[in-house]
Amino acid sequence: MISRVYIDTSVIGGCLDDEFAAWSKLLFDQFRSGMKTAVVSDLTLRELEEAPKDVRLLVSEVPAAFIEYVFLSEEAITLANAYIAHGAVTEKHIIDCQHIAIATIERIDVLVSWNFKQIVNLDRIRKFNAVNLLQGYQPLEIRSPQEVLYGTEN
Repeated sequence: MISRVYIDTSVIGGCLDDEFAAWSKLLFDQFRSGMKTAVVSDLTLRELEEAPKDVRLLVSEVPAAFIEYVFLSEEAITLANAYIAHGAVTEKHIIDCQHIAIATIERIDVLVSWNFKQIVNLDRIRKFNAVNLLQGYQPLEIRSPQEVLYGTEN
């Protein structure tokens, strides 16, 4: 069972986006009820500082018992740089790499994102996980909220 779910900014903002709202809101319902634990990084919180107030407030709606905070460490920075060095993405997308590195190091059950170009992309996922294995880490599940929740929308 998936219990610890790392959410990036796209999932939080997705609650207010017509295309992604149904799935993002359903995931937040599961966080609020304690069915899953929302894992939020300091990196995500920094990105949210630039978001509209409605988006920033969504994380605060999750009860403290069902949210876990994780942090961008030197270890995560090193792993993110390894993703770039191995061509998973370009240096322009270092923040995406840092999200993946944090989730990998923290042994999260799944990282969810609506970023299909840089994160939820089969070729990139394979590259991220190849680097994880080379660096001595476990592979990371990377999915969209829809993939994590499929079958629970009824």
